Amino acid sequence: MARRNDPPPSAVIPPRRLLVRGVNWLGDAVMTTPALLRLREAQPQAHLTLLTHEKLAELWQHHPAVNQVLTFSARDRILSISRRLRDERFDTALLFPNSPRSALEVWLARIPRRIGGAWPGRNRLLTDAVPSRADEIKMRKRSPAEIRRLVHGVEGTERAAGKSNLGPRTSEFAGAVHQLHHYLHLAAVLGASREPVAPQLHLTSTEIDAARQQFQLTPNFRWLGLNAGAEYGPAKRWPAERFIAVAREAAAWPGWGVVLLGGTVDLAINRAIEAALRPPPSALRNLAGRTSLRELCAALRCCDVLLTNDTGPMHVAAAIGTPVVALFGSTSPELTAPGLPGDPRHRVLRARVPCAPCFLRECPIDFRCMNRLSAEEVLEAIRQLSPWH
Repeated sequence: MARRNDPPPSAVIPPRRLLVRGVNWLGDAVMTTPALLRLREAQPQAHLTLLTHEKLAELWQHHPAVNQVLTFSARDRILSISRRLRDERFDTALLFPNSPRSALEVWLARIPRRIGGAWPGRNRLLTDAVPSRADEIKMRKRSPAEIRRLVHGVEGTERAAGKSNLGPRTSEFAGAVHQLHHYLHLAAVLGASREPVAPQLHLTSTEIDAARQQFQLTPNFRWLGLNAGAEYGPAKRWPAERFIAVAREAAAWPGWGVVLLGGTVDLAINRAIEAALRPPPSALRNLAGRTSLRELCAALRCCDVLLTNDTGPMHVAAAIGTPVVALFGSTSPELTAPGLPGDPRHRVLRARVPCAPCFLRECPIDFRCMNRLSAEEVLEAIRQLSPWH
């Protein structure tokens, strides 16, 4: 579907009005920030507009890579979005999502140069269909039958050998396959460096001070944030009773307080944690469902450490400079660990089980990937990041 006046993919024309189509999930959006920063370095003269879902618009306030933010909602049709984009007269579009819809939006908007990852069903809509990196890893969901075969095979071998190698561990992993490299790879078409930098979000001191006052996160306490939910599904959630055990222990540390974080979907689990802490600690704050996205960012910045499942707030915390203890079960830290891969400010914990990562929303067997992470091991990781307890 390329038009006759489309520039050839090899054309190197510095963009003047550059549209970047953002991704639709919070954690993924944070992982695009290294590519945006590198893009700003490579194209300082470009007016960079980010097109993002309205639920993520606040994330980009004060971000140095972005000149303008355009938003859309789930109600917006492709034609209405493309008409708005056409009015902006962009000369180049860079697409972070792999969806056919995002390519159709910019094709209908008649943006002359359209850059995105090569993907079935949309390559003819792009002028630059960028092949995947040679070392890129695709997320593949395991079937329940495959999971059972893996588990039974390993357990049978270990029973025969009289040993077990399924204890918990701290992950060590190479960073070259991390998702942030995918976005850097796309931005490199416009001259951006492929060398990663840490994901970055920006808050003002006024916003941080306002959060401390509004949510009573006084600096005379050290605050442990707990993010016990995970929107993707229960396979990513460490058991609530273990979050309770950690909260009870941390609340007893002199000078420490506990902050429960999450959205409206996390109200039930946070109420259960709050109810289990009896008598309630004096320094317990339940902020679930009470914050805007911007306020959540500021509240996370007020925390000294965040304990979290693999979620969007995990990435936000790392990007604003808060140390993170991240718990991985069904997903892979090689792909989505917080911050810059291997950053010593964070701890990534996962159990050594043969079926992980499975990338399933629900565990079809016994949830061993999370059940084998103990509260004691997690508390030790928090202590390593917070020697003041």
